Amino acid sequence: MTYTLNSGIKGTISLSTKQIQDWIESYRVGSKYVTTVGKEHFGLNPELVADFKVHNEFSEQREHVAAIQPTVASKASEQLSEAYSQYKALIQVECKCGASYIEESAYKRNKWGCKECGDIVFLDSKKGMVDTEKGKAWYLTNRYFVER
Repeated sequence: MTYTLNSGIKGTISLSTKQIQDWIESYRVGSKYVTTVGKEHFGLNPELVADFKVHNEFSEQREHVAAIQPTVASKASEQLSEAYSQYKALIQVECKCGASYIEESAYKRNKWGCKECGDIVFLDSKKGMVDTEKGKAWYLTNRYFVER
């Protein structure tokens, strides 16, 4: 549960279902609420609480969101990743720092940043595409001068 005091200070505490029910009853009646969480005692005066939100694994709202959200989100992200993966370009990077690796990009690029040192590597259009273990890839390097 997260609560906000009238002073604007926010606090969070993990409560069980029974403790949440007890808190809501104390809030309705206006009586001070005291409980034990682990080895700590926790007290809250409802007169000083501006608002609160229950957001733990025991709340019904969380159960509905957890049941609905993953299926919708996963379908949408699956469609998106499928659409992008159709047009991905492989990039073979060889940097003067000694790094040599293959990256995936959403599209063909003229320059790229080396993930090891951060230097810029450029597309060698004369060399074109090179064979790699993942398939054909565009060759980007800064080991020698590349015409742009």
